[in-house]
Amino acid sequence: MQQSTTATGSAAALPGADDRDPFALFLQWLAEAEASELNDPNAMALATTGDDGLPDVRMVLLKGYDPGGFVFYTNTRSRKGAELADNMQAAAVLHWKSLRRQIRFRGPVRPATAAEADAYFASRARDSRIGAWASLQSQPLADRSELEEAVARASARFGADDVPRPPHWAGYRIVPVSMEFWTEQPFRLHDRLVFTRERPDGPWNRGRLYP
Repeated sequence: MQQSTTATGSAAALPGADDRDPFALFLQWLAEAEASELNDPNAMALATTGDDGLPDVRMVLLKGYDPGGFVFYTNTRSRKGAELADNMQAAAVLHWKSLRRQIRFRGPVRPATAAEADAYFASRARDSRIGAWASLQSQPLADRSELEEAVARASARFGADDVPRPPHWAGYRIVPVSMEFWTEQPFRLHDRLVFTRERPDGPWNRGRLYP
């Protein structure tokens, strides 16, 4: 991270922040990021691990959040979908350059409900819904025109009708067992407020880590 020359304030010092409740603090930080980030304040790097033991990471959008966990959606036949089928655990980080803050969390992954997936899919732009049917996500693509032809076929298939959620498109909820709130500080003496618990439904323990 770039070194700051002025103090940015620690998690505990934020006005009105409830630094005893990780979800309440998450909501405050996300609201402040929505007011300051130019693009996609809900973008997060998602890490998964498949049966080969090697980690994969990519950017996805955080589309749901409540005290029960953090939800994202994807094609279940994609690489991340296959890795989650092998290992239902994940980690993610949201980094906000404008605020010099980030939140990390990790834990077991549980499927989002069909109702949640249906509701979110229905909220997407029609072309994005068509794309979910047309794209063989993570599979080899010989040429861009191949994808464009698949999109044209899917568009023709549905015509003016509603575009339903594909059976291979679903949501996943990361149920955190650890959360870290990182704030940049001068001379790399960053503030790291951490919450951990032994099980997904257990009480949180709160502490700090050396930078």
